[in-house]
Amino acid sequence: MPPAANRPRAVAIELNAVLVALIGDEPQVLTLEDGALLPSGPFEGDHPTLQTGLRAWVERQTHHPLGYVEQLYTFADRSRAAATLGRRIVSISYLGLTREHATAGGHEPGWQSWYRYFPWEDWRGGTPASLGRQLLPRLRHWIDAATNAAAKRERRQRVEINFAEKSWNEDLVLQRYELLYEAGLVPEAGGRRPIADSLPGTPMHYDHRRILATGIARLRAKIKYRPVVFELMPPDFTLGQLQLGVEALAGRPLHKQNFRRLIDQQGLVEETGAVSAETGGRPAKLYRFRREIVIERAVAGSKLPLSRSS
Repeated sequence: MPPAANRPRAVAIELNAVLVALIGDEPQVLTLEDGALLPSGPFEGDHPTLQTGLRAWVERQTHHPLGYVEQLYTFADRSRAAATLGRRIVSISYLGLTREHATAGGHEPGWQSWYRYFPWEDWRGGTPASLGRQLLPRLRHWIDAATNAAAKRERRQRVEINFAEKSWNEDLVLQRYELLYEAGLVPEAGGRRPIADSLPGTPMHYDHRRILATGIARLRAKIKYRPVVFELMPPDFTLGQLQLGVEALAGRPLHKQNFRRLIDQQGLVEETGAVSAETGGRPAKLYRFRREIVIERAVAGSKLPLSRSS
């Protein structure tokens, strides 16, 4: 028998879901244990497919059916090994979108704003306060702590690319989180040893915040070339509600006139003939998504514009 160190380690497959809904114009994710975990569970032998296994676990844990689902990423880092069980964990993550949400009872399952975990990603009200007050000063200290000039230069370049205030790229959610992890500025980087004075943002167990960052980045990129935002909207909506939804997902404000002009040019929506009196002012026209547009533009794509507010 080979020595224990050389024996092949058992591999377990875990399925994770980033399930997103727009609730009160806020992007929220379904979580367990007071927001510390994403819905997850093992892939079992009686599951005919990975997605079937995911749906079974999510519905069992949350009593919430999944609608639109796509695979995100597979995580198989050695750090995921469950050493006490003598096995290695391979985590396959999925992104799910839903219009429906049930009011959570007690502490689980519960909907949480994804900005609870990544407050520096929300630019709808201007530059996040935590960016200049805490995040950038700590990153500058990390740059200065590099052991040589080459490492210092490489760290500075990465910070400038990922955290540039004047050219903020909302798609780099995962890269920013992984840089903060490498710099030891998020609690998850400390393992069992707590990190003193960690950055704002609620941590999650295991690598679930990393998986959540992957889901946010995927969705932010996808709304620019596929009309997936309509999977999150009610059947009938105003253009103001649609803009607020896109702004919530992107984490930044949009120019109203440009947004509406480009929506009209894309032909993504049509009037229902009804109006909404819930806007607080003059009644607004209600629209619905032209679902047939997905078939019409399956090759060219249907862009949902993200033009900046200024």
